[in-house]
Amino acid sequence: MYAVCDAISSGETRSDWRVDQKSSAGKCSNIGLTGILRLIYDHIHYFERLNMPRKLPHATDGLVKDTLANRLRNEIMCGTLQPGVRIVEGKWAAKFGVAQGSIREAINILAQAGFVTKSSGLSARVIHFSEADVAHIYQLRGAIEGLAARLAAATQANLNVLQATMDIMRESANSGNCDGLLDCDSLFHLELCELSCNPYVIAHARRILLPFFAFVRMRVAASGQGTSAWDRDLEAHQRIIDLLREGEGELAEQYVKKAMERFAKTAYDNWEKRI
Repeated sequence: MYAVCDAISSGETRSDWRVDQKSSAGKCSNIGLTGILRLIYDHIHYFERLNMPRKLPHATDGLVKDTLANRLRNEIMCGTLQPGVRIVEGKWAAKFGVAQGSIREAINILAQAGFVTKSSGLSARVIHFSEADVAHIYQLRGAIEGLAARLAAATQANLNVLQATMDIMRESANSGNCDGLLDCDSLFHLELCELSCNPYVIAHARRILLPFFAFVRMRVAASGQGTSAWDRDLEAHQRIIDLLREGEGELAEQYVKKAMERFAKTAYDNWEKRI
C-alpha cells in the first residue's frame, strides 16, 4: 500500500502499483484497510496532504528548503501572509536569516503544493480565489470528477483505497479533527481521478485540486470552521463509492456533478460563516 502514496506524490498512474495492490488484498483484509491507510497516512508527501502548520525550529545555517517551505506555509496559515499578497524573497530571507535563493526554492515547493502562484518575471503571490472563482472551479470539478467516476465504474476499479479514505474522513469528522478530514477529503478526490486510469483526467485534476484544497485549508483555518459543515457532504462521498461499486457509471457522473453544484453554493458561506 505504500505504493499508493508513491504514485500519488510522484504523479504516476495507477497501473504502476495496481498489481501490488491486488496481490496484497488478502493481507489488507486481515489487518483492515482503514488501519493500513492509517499506517501510510503520515508518509504521504506533506505538500500533497496540505496539512496544517506545525511548530518548527528557528532558522539555522543548515536549514533545508523543505523546512523553509514549512515556515512560509505557517505564515500563510496563521494569516501573516494573506491570500493574494506578494511574497518578497528578500524580506523573508532577511527574516529567516538565509540566502534569497533558499527562499526561492521554498516558494517553488509551495507553488507545487498549490499555496502559491508564480508567473514569469513576477513575484510569487499567496493563492487567492474569489467567490466567483470558487463557483467556476466547482463547475470544472463536476465535469472532470464526474467523468472520472464514469470511467472508474466502467473499468470496475478497485475501490479499497477510496473506501478506506472515506472511513477516515468519517472518523475525523466524528472526533472533530478538521486537519485529518481535510487531508482525506483531498486524497479522496485525487484517488477518484486516479481510478479513471486516464492520464489527462489525472493531470487536469491535480492541477485544479492541489491549489484549491490549499486555499480551502487556508479559509477553514481563518474562519475557525468545524467539521460539522461536512456532515451532509460525507454521505455524498459515500454515495459516490456506492454507485461506483454498483457499476452505475452514468448515475455516478450525474451525482458527482450535482454534488459539486451543492458544494459550490455552500463553500464560501461556510468560510464566511454566513450560514
